[in-house]
Amino acid sequence: MTDLPETRLIQSLAHRFDGTRIVAAWGEQSLFYNPGGRLPRGVYFATVKSKDGANDKASNLDRAGIFRLNIGTSKDLFIAEFGPPPKRPGKGGIVEGPWDFTAPDVLTPHPVYGWMSWVSILNPSEQSLATLNPMLIAAYAKAKAAFDKRIAKG
Repeated sequence: MTDLPETRLIQSLAHRFDGTRIVAAWGEQSLFYNPGGRLPRGVYFATVKSKDGANDKASNLDRAGIFRLNIGTSKDLFIAEFGPPPKRPGKGGIVEGPWDFTAPDVLTPHPVYGWMSWVSILNPSEQSLATLNPMLIAAYAKAKAAFDKRIAKG
């Protein structure tokens, strides 16, 4: 097992949030709420990405030691931090705004999914993670509610 910071982070989050499964998907380690494996994947609420993808190069993740924590937080918390979500970018594009998506330990909208109220941070410090706790809790609660709704539909 690799002891990289991003691996420790994803394992720590999975341990912290009950019913979470770690799934390698889309070039990321994704945290899905899926207690008992009742859905094929579950509902994801956070990811850790450590390499650029075909349509996601804004953070320059191919740099040595760089990874990005992505959190699908609530729209209210997103708005409180950044104002209204940016417009959806065109295919292969990034959201428009004043953010430097390559700066470590700085919270930004997700470069591709900011329009969906996702946020991102490169190589978050312990202090930043503590500050992001409400956003993580909101993302988990949102995933849990979506999971419960899907299960209820049967």
